[in-house]
Amino acid sequence: VVDLTPNDPVGVSMRTITAPFTAAFRGGMDYWYEPRGIRVDTTPSGGLVDLFYVRRNFQKRFEQAETPVIVGLPARIKTGPRDSLTIRAFREGYRQKRVTIPVSSRETSIVINLEPLPNTLSLISHRYFAGRSSLIFLTKESATVRLQEKRDGFTLILSQTAKSPEAGAALDSISSPILSGASAQQLGEDLVITADFNEDVIKDDMQVRSREELDAARGLYMYTLDIVPKVGSGGAVARAKSALEKVRTSDVTGCALGFDSSLREDLGSGDLNRALTPRGAFTDPYVRAAMRRLGEVSPGDGSVQFGGGMSYRPTIPIELEVALSQAGDARGFLSLLDRFVAEMEESDYQRETLRSLIAPERDEASFDAFVDRAQERRKSCLASR
Repeated sequence: VVDLTPNDPVGVSMRTITAPFTAAFRGGMDYWYEPRGIRVDTTPSGGLVDLFYVRRNFQKRFEQAETPVIVGLPARIKTGPRDSLTIRAFREGYRQKRVTIPVSSRETSIVINLEPLPNTLSLISHRYFAGRSSLIFLTKESATVRLQEKRDGFTLILSQTAKSPEAGAALDSISSPILSGASAQQLGEDLVITADFNEDVIKDDMQVRSREELDAARGLYMYTLDIVPKVGSGGAVARAKSALEKVRTSDVTGCALGFDSSLREDLGSGDLNRALTPRGAFTDPYVRAAMRRLGEVSPGDGSVQFGGGMSYRPTIPIELEVALSQAGDARGFLSLLDRFVAEMEESDYQRETLRSLIAPERDEASFDAFVDRAQERRKSCLASR
C-alpha cells in the first residue's frame, strides 16, 4: 500500500458546499467523505510504477512501487476537479506505458498491459586470442546502436532492446587480458552495456572497430566490436608459430583423446562447427594453422579422422578447407587447441581463451564443468597406464 495523499488539502470550494446535497445522487455520503484506494497491477505482474499526484499541473506527491500495489488517495471532498493520478509503468524487457485518470473517478482497479520491446539481445559471443578481442551481439532484429568510447573502456547502447537470460550469463562471464569485465543495465527501453579494460591496457594503444552482418542460419543479426592494438600483430603471429611447433603427436593421441572426445560430446558438433568454421573472425588464421598442424602431427599419412568415418589430410590445401568446415568433428583437434592455448596465454586466462575459441557463446560456469570433466577423463586414463 502506497499513500499518495497530498500534504495540503484543496481548500474550500463549491464542491465543499454542494457535496451534502449531491451525495444522494452519488450513492451516499461515503462517495465524498471516504478515503479511497485504487489497486494498480501490470501484465506481466511485478512491474515498477512511478506514481504522480498532479493538481493544476503541479506535482503534489511522487512515489515508486512494484505491482501489484494499492494506491491510497484522499476523500473526493478534499480533491479538486482537475486532480489526477498519473502512472508510469515499466518492466525490464517491456515498453514503458503511461496512464492518467482523474482522482475523483470511480476506478477501483487498473491493469496496465505492457508490450515487449521490439528487439532482444539473444546471445553474446566473446573471443580473445593473441592480444586481440571481439564482442559479438546477436539480436533478433537489426539493432540501433550507439557506441561511446572512454579511456577505461566503452559503452554500447542498444535502443529498444531487452536482454535474454543467456546473454546476461555470457556477459557476466567476460574476462580476458584486454577486458576485465562487462555489465548490462536496462535504462527505460534501452539496454546499456559497459565493458571495462584491464588496468594494464592503455586505451590509446587500442582501437575499437564495428561491423554488422547477418547470421542467416539462425536468423539473427550480428553487431561485432573488434578491439585490436594499433600496432601490427607480427609478434603474435611469431608466438603462435612457435607455440604450434611445440605440439607433438602425444598431444593428439592416447589419453589426450579422452579429453578431446569428452569435451566434444558435451559441447556438440553443431556449436563447435559454428565456433570454429572460418567466417571472417580474427581467430580464423590461428584456427587454420592449428588444423594444418593437426595433420602434421597425426600418425600415419597425416590423415585426421572425422565423425562418420571420414578422414582428410589438412596438409593438402583443398582438404584443409573441407576439414575446417567440419572442425567440430575432427578427432584430436580440441586437445590440440588446449595445448596451443596453454603455450600462448598466461595460466590465469588459458581456460577463458579456450572457451572463446571453441564455445564463445557459452557461459563460464557450464564451460568450466565441461572442461573439468574432460580433464578428469584424461587424468584417469593416464593413471590407469
